[in-house]
This record gives sequence, C-alpha cells and structure tokens, in this order.
Amino acid sequence: MGVSLIVALVLWRHALWQSVTLAATVFLLGATLASGQRDHLSAAQERGLTVRQWQRQQQVPDADSRLGRSRLYFLQLRERVLQRYRQQGLDGEAYAMVAAMSVGDKSAVSKDVRQSYNVSGAAHVLALSGLHMGIIYALLTLLTSRLRLRLLSQTVIVLSLWAFVFLVGMPPSAVRSATMLSLYALLSLGYRQHTSVNALAFTAIVILIVSPYTLFDIGFQLSFVSVLSILVWLPIMERWVPLDLQQRHRMVRWLWGMTAVSLAAQLGAAPLVAYYFGRFSTYFLLTNFLAIPAVMLILYLALGTLLWAPLAVVLSTVVSLLNKGLAAISRWPLASIENLQPSGLQIALIYLLILAAYWLYVLFSPSASRSR
Repeated sequence: MGVSLIVALVLWRHALWQSVTLAATVFLLGATLASGQRDHLSAAQERGLTVRQWQRQQQVPDADSRLGRSRLYFLQLRERVLQRYRQQGLDGEAYAMVAAMSVGDKSAVSKDVRQSYNVSGAAHVLALSGLHMGIIYALLTLLTSRLRLRLLSQTVIVLSLWAFVFLVGMPPSAVRSATMLSLYALLSLGYRQHTSVNALAFTAIVILIVSPYTLFDIGFQLSFVSVLSILVWLPIMERWVPLDLQQRHRMVRWLWGMTAVSLAAQLGAAPLVAYYFGRFSTYFLLTNFLAIPAVMLILYLALGTLLWAPLAVVLSTVVSLLNKGLAAISRWPLASIENLQPSGLQIALIYLLILAAYWLYVLFSPSASRSR
C-alpha cells in the first residue's frame, strides 16, 4: 500500500494513471483494515451472528462514548421529526416516502413501492445519497449567501451537513457524500478544482479508515463507481452537444446536463447492478427526468411542512404523482431486463473495456480533459 502511494506521487504529472493508482490504493487499504477486524468477526460468528447482523451491531451507538451519545441524541431528534410529520397531517405512502427521502427511515415503505422504484431504475432516490446531500448543500449555500466571510459560510454549511448525517443515522452513502461535499467546501476556499477523482479517492480512504467493512457494502460500491464514472465521463459527454448551443438555450443545457449525468452514472453502476441484482432498467433516462426534480421538490416541501401544516397536502400530491409515474414506467414492456447472471470475471472485463474506451478517447482527442 505504501508503494502504491509512492507510485501515485511519482505519477503527479499523469493525472489518469495517478487516479487509477489511488483508486487501487483505496481497495488495498480497505482489504488491509478489514483483515484487522477478522478476529472480531470470527468471535461474532461463533456466537451465531451473520456478517450483516454483526455490522448492524457495530452501528449501534455506544452510550458510554461521547460520539455514541451524540448519535443517540440525533436519533432521538429524528424520531421527533418523524412525529412532527405525522402531526402535520402526513400519513400512508406520503409519510413513508418523505420519511425515507428526508431522514432515511425506509421502514414504512411498502414492498410494491420498492418494487416499482427498483424496476423503473429509481431505487437510488430512496437512499440518502449524493443527490439528497447535493440538494441540501445547495439550499444551505442559498441560506448562507449573505454571510460576507466565505470561511464562516462554508463552516456553517459543513457543520449543518454533518448534523444532518448524524440525524439520519450515519448511513455509508450519506457519510460518503458529506465527506465529499466537505472536501468540496474546503477546496472552494482556495478556488481550486472542486471535484476530481483524487478527491473521491481521498473520501473513500477516510470512510474505509473509519469503517473498513464498508468496502464490501453494495451501496458503497455502487455510489463510488457512479460518482467515479460521472467525474470521468461527464466532461466528455458535455462536449457532445455544442457549447455555444448550450449557452444560448438554457433549456437545452439543462436537458443535456441531466442526460449526460444519467448516462455517466449508469455507465459506471450498470455492471454492478447486473452482477448483484441481475437487472438492467431500460428506461432509466426517463425515470431520472421524472424522479430527480420530484425529489428536489419533495425535500423542499418536507422542510416547509415542518413549519407550515397546509403544505402537507401539496407534498402528499407530489409524492402520489411520483409513485404513480414510476409505477406506470415499471409496467411498460421491457421496463427491466431480468435474470442477468454475469460472472465476476465478465464484470471486470466490462470495466476494463470502459477504461480502455476512456483511454482511447484521451489519446486521440487533444481537447479531452486530462485533469480528471
């Protein structure tokens, strides 16, 4: 692992290969740290616990530690938020979806709703991921825009983000997104390049140091490859539509931006989804055009509902329309290609093919961004 870091430093003039080396270091670090917890896991298995049960035990806050007491406080605060939703008039599917999207409580989401989201390709909106954290970051940025000191505004934003992460129980996807956004805020103080593969690798290293077994978490793997694919492919895909056309027409820029992000994320996540779930959602582009704006509206309305009860009616309507829309898409012909069974070797070869395609583009296109 130390050798990998040295190699990464030596390759500082070659951003692509430096990033590949750092990504490999992330997985080596995760494997190394995970081996250190093998004895604890073996002891848990001797007590009859599965790996997932042991992981859940590890996530239970320790009331004897300061961090554990802080987590317990925020979990109690989350229960008060959920109770406030019910008091404001949310119930049924509306309450279930708002609870899942805003504070990460998916216990009330029905199996039928989960199935329609999975088949249509919108399962990611039920998990507190980069989409939700990005929306919250944008809202906090708007609320702190009047603060003259940039350091103060970014400090308030970062602290608020991590308070929200504690509020929702510190799921790996939210921790990863908050770490990435915190790094983004830090780099913004120096007006440097905010998002990069190296920043993502650093985020993964921090997460794996805190929780090594996160490396084997499917959600972590999917979110990592999705963001990695966006960082690598989005600058390329943005050039497929002339920049002057995007600058002249705001709607074209928005539509193509949504399309490019969805394509880039799907390019990275689709092989893993096929490997773990045996499924490929064919209408994922249409699903994202429907789900992402709806989620933004739902999160803003959820915040407003906590303050003003009449908004609960509007919020319930938006949730109902989103559920009906995704349910309709999931019933379309060939909405999902099922029973895919790729092997681990096939998945590795697919990712090698994607990497080769990117390398060939960079090699034969001087205008390609080499800083990613």
